[in-house]
Amino acid sequence: MDNRKVSKNLFNFFEPIMIVVFWLLLFLAPVVLSEFNDVFNWNHVFRVWISFIPYLIIFLINRYVLLPYLFFEKKRIYFLMSALLLIAVMVIGDFYFGGDILEKENRMERAEQQLPTQRFHNPPPTRSKNLPPQRPPRELPPYVGFVVISILIIGFDTGLRISVKWVRTEQMQSFIEKENMQMQLAYLRNQISPHFFMNTLNNIHALIDIDTDEAKESIIRLSKLMRHLLYDCDAETIPITKEVEFIRNYVALMRLRYSNKIRIELSVPSQLPEKQIPPLLFTSFVENAFKHGVSYQKPMSISISFSCTDDNLHFQVRNNHVGSESENTYSGIGIGNSRKRLDLIYGDRYKLDIEDKKDEFIVSLNIPL
Repeated sequence: MDNRKVSKNLFNFFEPIMIVVFWLLLFLAPVVLSEFNDVFNWNHVFRVWISFIPYLIIFLINRYVLLPYLFFEKKRIYFLMSALLLIAVMVIGDFYFGGDILEKENRMERAEQQLPTQRFHNPPPTRSKNLPPQRPPRELPPYVGFVVISILIIGFDTGLRISVKWVRTEQMQSFIEKENMQMQLAYLRNQISPHFFMNTLNNIHALIDIDTDEAKESIIRLSKLMRHLLYDCDAETIPITKEVEFIRNYVALMRLRYSNKIRIELSVPSQLPEKQIPPLLFTSFVENAFKHGVSYQKPMSISISFSCTDDNLHFQVRNNHVGSESENTYSGIGIGNSRKRLDLIYGDRYKLDIEDKKDEFIVSLNIPL
C-alpha cells in the first residue's frame, strides 16, 4: 500500500476522531474543573452532563438533517433559518422542562458560601450621603450562554463537514487528473504504435536481402522500443537514460525509414543525471516533427537535442515546414494533451515554447529535475 492510500485511509478516520475528541473534552470538563475538598461531588457532575443533552441533540440534528438536506443542497437560507429555529425551540424546551435547575443550584451554592463570610468578616457597608445607592451587578439571562454555545457547536460541526468535504473533493479531483494522465499516456502509446511499427517492419523486411546486419540491428531497436512502451511506461517515472534511449531508438528507426533523403540530427550529453522523469514526455513533439517535417520535394532537416543541468532538463526539436501553415500547426490533439499533462505534473514549474517561424517549427521544453 503506497503512501497516498495510507494517507487516504487515515483521513477517513479524521472526522469521527475530531467529533469524539470534542465531545469527550466537553464531558470531561466538569470532572477536571470541579472544585472539591474531601469528597468528589458526582451529583453536580451528573447534573452538568444532563445539561449537555440539549447541545448533543442540536449537534445530531445539525449533522444528520440540516447539513445534508439543506446546507449541501444549496438551501443556505433555509439552513440558517432552521438552525436558529432549532436553537429557539431548544431554549424554550430547556426553560420549561427544568434546564435552568443547574443555574439555580449554582446560585444557591454561591450564596451559601458567601453568607458566612459576609456575616462575620465583612462590616456593613458604609455609603456616603452624596453617593447614589449601589446597584447589584446585572447578570445575563441563562439562555444567553445556551444560545452562544449552541451557535458554536453548529459552527464547529458545519466547519468540520465543509473542511472534510472540500478535502475529499480535492482527493477525487486528484484521482480524476491521475486517470486522465494515464489515459493520455495510453493515447501516446497507441499513437506511436500502428503506422510506425508497420512502416518499420516493411523497411526491415526490405533490408534483409540488402544489409542483413543492419536488419538485425533494426529488429533489436524495434524490440527495445516495444519493451519500453509495454513495460517501462507503466511506472509513473522512469530514469532519464531510459527515456533518452527510447528517443535514440525511435530516431534510428526513422533514419532507416527515410534513409539519406532527410537530414536527422540527435544531440545527447555524454553524461545524463541519475534523475527520474515521467515516461513518453517528449514523444508527441518528436512524432510531430517527423509528421510535419518530412518532404521529398525539397531538402528537409530535423534536429533533436537534450541538455542537462543539476536541476533542469532542456529538450528542443526543430523541423522544417511542409505545405501550408494550416497543415503544420502545433495546436493538434497530441500537443494539446502533452501540454495538459505537463500542467498536471509540473504546474507552473515547467516552460514550453512553441515557435512557428516562416521556415521551421521550434519546440523548446524545460522541466525541473
